[in-house]
Amino acid sequence: MFQLQHTGASAEDIEVIARTTLDGLPDRFSRHLGAIVLQVEDYADAETLAAVGLSHRSQLSGIYQGIPMHLKSIEQSGALPDRIRLFRMPILMEWQERGNVTLDHLVAHVTIHEVGHHFGLSDADMHALEDAAE
Repeated sequence: MFQLQHTGASAEDIEVIARTTLDGLPDRFSRHLGAIVLQVEDYADAETLAAVGLSHRSQLSGIYQGIPMHLKSIEQSGALPDRIRLFRMPILMEWQERGNVTLDHLVAHVTIHEVGHHFGLSDADMHALEDAAE
């Protein structure tokens, strides 16, 4: 796994960890992720923050944007692809503040949480998925 000892992790570094996490998911999940777009940005934009009821850009480390699998229908053909957006600076801030977790673990946690939203999973289901991916 990827381990950094400083807060200078680039968007590319975060993406490598997130893609490694996605590659490690059980097949029953990974085979349904092909069309999801993964993006790493420094911060969420104001519109995204407002949509989830947050006011400060450091409060959001990731978001799933799309239609969860259990709600999809043929009527949504032509819609934009689902995407997972990870926000580098809030992730790095949380990593630095916590101090007791690796960057790999934190990025994997955020990534799996957003994958869980894609599947419409509960928090308990997301924790089980995270355990299965480790």
